[in-house]
Amino acid sequence: MNNAKLFVIEYRLHGQPKSFIIRQDKMNDAEAWHWASCDAGVGRIGRFGLEKVKKTTPPLARQYGIEDVTWRLSS
Repeated sequence: MNNAKLFVIEYRLHGQPKSFIIRQDKMNDAEAWHWASCDAGVGRIGRFGLEKVKKTTPPLARQYGIEDVTWRLSS
C-alpha cells in the first residue's frame, strides 16, 4: 500500500520566499532542507529510486542562500 502524503515546503532563497508541494512517505527537517535545496537547484536528485544520494545539509544549503526552511502536511 502507498503511504505517500503531500507536504508543503516553504523557504527563502536569497531573501525571496519560495514554496512547493512534494509527495513523500515521510518528512522531517533534514528531508525538508534537502528538498528545498533541490528545488533551488543546489541539491541532487537520484536518477533511480534505488540510487543513494548524499543529502544536502542545512549548513551547505545556507552557503547557497537557502534559509528559513519549514514544512507541513498539506491540508
